[in-house]
Amino acid sequence: MAGLRLDSSKCVRALAKFSECNKCEVICPVEIISMDNNLPSFNMSQCVGCGGCVSVCPTEAFSLDDFNQTNFFFDFVSSSETLLSCKKNVPCIAALSVEHLTSLAILKEEVICDIGHCQTCEIASTLKPQIDANIEEVNFILEAIESNKEIKAEEISFVCTETEVNNDRRGFFKNLSVENVAKAKGNFERQVEVEADEELRHEILSEDISRLKEKGIPDKRKILFTALKRTPKPSVFHVIDANELTFTSMKKIDEESCTACQMCYRICPTAALTSDKRNSKIDFDPFLCVKCHLCHDVCEPDSITLGETFDMKQFFEPEVKQLIKYTIRRCHECDTHFTYRGGEVICQRCKLEEEEAKELWGI
Repeated sequence: MAGLRLDSSKCVRALAKFSECNKCEVICPVEIISMDNNLPSFNMSQCVGCGGCVSVCPTEAFSLDDFNQTNFFFDFVSSSETLLSCKKNVPCIAALSVEHLTSLAILKEEVICDIGHCQTCEIASTLKPQIDANIEEVNFILEAIESNKEIKAEEISFVCTETEVNNDRRGFFKNLSVENVAKAKGNFERQVEVEADEELRHEILSEDISRLKEKGIPDKRKILFTALKRTPKPSVFHVIDANELTFTSMKKIDEESCTACQMCYRICPTAALTSDKRNSKIDFDPFLCVKCHLCHDVCEPDSITLGETFDMKQFFEPEVKQLIKYTIRRCHECDTHFTYRGGEVICQRCKLEEEEAKELWGI
């Protein structure tokens, strides 16, 4: 039985009540994930441990006790293994994101996804389309960067041999030493928690508040960046349809409707959107974007939109783009800098205070 964890401080829904992200809820093949008080809740005793939610989460808020994507990636890359199979080394191929699969394809001579067990799998109706879509996207990316690599999907139907099973058992008893007693006790307590047949609800605790303000890049993006550093640059940087990429984007801001409220870059979990000390502009780094859609969800006038195309040059020569530039003036009342949009040179705060004063005085 799998142990599923959620780090509430990493979940984009914890950053704003306006977030519409529900990728984990949609991908769950046993439908145990639901949104409760704006955060995902789930019954761990019913979790099948497929890792689908772990894979699709843009900020890696979900994790499994018995499968770490980052550790698996480095183990697989450093080995001579080429096969990815739910009966061999992964809980499900859907547990690996597009970024993981792309990185594996770049760094390995060959990567084969064993889809032979999908026909008889009870959860394949939800996960198999995701696996197919991921493989298709990876191969599209590899073609766009002029790589001769590809991810193959074959019906191998790998079966673990008796020798491998026995070796695993011998390894278990060999590792059951005095030094591991504390760890074994912790694992036992965790198993009791996992098997408790109750809904696990999450909330933002006081210790999570400071962590919510931290900006961080998911490990899978760091892995992809490292892999791309080890692949030759294409002869031409192709511009592709932005809809072909599920994990990053290009953005545009409408200057007429933007109110300079600062919400989009203050709330961006990865610092893909940033500004300067005077809040005089909004910059965007496409390679840091995880396409969580949070900036769009919090933009009240819908000024920020997705670009129609994506320049693959960003994969090899990341470039920060300026989306909008503001005129900054000093307020004639309080002398603070503010985004000036014409008319009286007075900041929004002083303007509101003046309006409230007039209302109190009956003017």
